[in-house]
Amino acid sequence: MPVAAALAGEAPIAGAHALRWFDGAGLTAPALDLLAAMDSARDWGLDPHSYGAAQILAESRATDAAQFRAKIDESLSAAAQKFISHLHFGRIDPRSAGFDMPDRGREFDPEAVLARLATTRDTRAVLSSIEPPFRHYALLKAQLGRYRALAADHGRMPLPALGAHSIAPGDPYLGAPALRSLLVALGDLPAAQQASAGDHTLDPPLVEALRRFQFRHGLAQDGVLGRQTYAALTVPLQSRIRQIELTLERWRWLPVLNAPTIIVNIPQFRLFAFASASDQESQMLTMDVIVGQNYPRTRTPAFAADLTYVEFRPYWNVPYSIMSREQLPRIRSRPGYLVAQNLEIVGRDGTVTQHPDARQIAALAAGEARLRQRPGPQNALGLVKFVLPNAYNVLLHDTPANELFKTARRAFSHGCIRVSDPATLAQFVLRQASGEWPREKIVAAMQGTRTVRVDLKQWVRVLIVYGTAVATEQGAIYFFDDNYGNDARLTRLLGLQ
Repeated sequence: MPVAAALAGEAPIAGAHALRWFDGAGLTAPALDLLAAMDSARDWGLDPHSYGAAQILAESRATDAAQFRAKIDESLSAAAQKFISHLHFGRIDPRSAGFDMPDRGREFDPEAVLARLATTRDTRAVLSSIEPPFRHYALLKAQLGRYRALAADHGRMPLPALGAHSIAPGDPYLGAPALRSLLVALGDLPAAQQASAGDHTLDPPLVEALRRFQFRHGLAQDGVLGRQTYAALTVPLQSRIRQIELTLERWRWLPVLNAPTIIVNIPQFRLFAFASASDQESQMLTMDVIVGQNYPRTRTPAFAADLTYVEFRPYWNVPYSIMSREQLPRIRSRPGYLVAQNLEIVGRDGTVTQHPDARQIAALAAGEARLRQRPGPQNALGLVKFVLPNAYNVLLHDTPANELFKTARRAFSHGCIRVSDPATLAQFVLRQASGEWPREKIVAAMQGTRTVRVDLKQWVRVLIVYGTAVATEQGAIYFFDDNYGNDARLTRLLGLQ
């Protein structure tokens, strides 16, 4: 049984011991502070009802509480153990939610944490020490309080219905005052610019604020109030709070971030690479990515793996599923298809052909031969691939289809991750290889005439994650669509419907 699941049970911890949470006057100060923290579990995106703090406190103050102190003491220890487990590990086994991350059970001693909580003068500091050390977890948790306060403010006017047509910059819009008020509250429009509240047009300051909002929500930044932008503006703030809570849960599943690390956030279509866990955002390498299409067979999975080598001018060994569904019918119907696509059939005996006969095509269909694409600018993997051996056969790689990076929502692949700046990513990764790999040498290898494999001396940890709410050091928060339905799935697993 995973450690998180074992710790999340309701049974009291084993073994009799002296009362931990009581002194002669009743509950100790640390016990009261801990109960208050559990009763405020919403501050961490957790559910206070899961821990029964109010009931434990009431039982401790009952007239006959003295004779039940041992039972109350055990109940508080069990509830606290569950609470600290949820803070450290999350509430469920991540694998049940499709999040394949390493087991972190051995690094955590819940009994030692309970002992600290029983004697501390700063309960929240102890709880903070067991939360994920991931900086963007703390930033997101801070935004949770902010969005709860926004949701509690019922004084803003709702946006009127959009109507049949989009509102372009300079167009009249009766909802402009309400839109200004909303964008000020969300931080996209400086409060000083709300002075033009009587202006019922999409004026330049409002357009710029709308573009900032669109950027934060993964939308095309055109400053137009269209259907997608209107839909994002009118998502209830309680739904945004839920996105924050679900992402906090997923961030608790992450392993400790030992440098160097690459993180790809699937709903954000974005890659982040950093040499040190203490790197500021300004020091990180960031770039756009393309992820898997939203079909069960092509979604990019969330998992952790180690990047072990880089290959310049790679062959693409076409997966059997892609070959059989998409390319085999074309090979059969178009005699020149293999040559046109720079493809070749490789038999079990090593023979290679671009002009197959019926027997060779039958062998390909039966899985007794394989299809591969020769290296070159039109290779599906581009001019370089980054190999991280994993059960999902997912790679990071270049692509010849660079025009796809111009779109805001980039779910186009069969599951692998295409990167927008492969040469710069190679520079980052090859710091861990033998010898010097300046950009000029990398570009030369990409433009060369032979396939070159470069092994890394120190592997680079790669985390493919799924978070629909991301907070930044600049104080902004970004929200993204639940493209794969993973937020909906996690909501069901946590019983939050």
